[in-house]
Amino acid sequence: MLKTLPQLLQQAKQNVQLLTAKKAAQEISQNHGLLIDVRESAEHFASPAVGAINIPRGVLEMKILEIEKDPERPIYLHCASSLRATLAAEQLARMGYTNVNVITCRMEEVLNMAQYSQ
Repeated sequence: MLKTLPQLLQQAKQNVQLLTAKKAAQEISQNHGLLIDVRESAEHFASPAVGAINIPRGVLEMKILEIEKDPERPIYLHCASSLRATLAAEQLARMGYTNVNVITCRMEEVLNMAQYSQ
């Protein structure tokens, strides 16, 4: 049976941590977690979040091991709607990363995360 995108998202959300931008910023300032923007490069460069590195969803599994080899380091994913970030988080968990989080809020809040970590 084929699954729809809403069904895939519901399934993926059961296996990942969902956080607000404020909570993610507070955690990152304490645990030095990795903030990853899974939007396409053009989206990222048009409106980058402070401290985020860009690894588009389509190449995440191929690039993440070049950037982070510690499976326990906290990883925080964001995109414009949390859809791509949620699907990406599920894939990272399948790869063996144990502390993957999805920032679920409006993009404006993600762009203002720096104010929460002070």
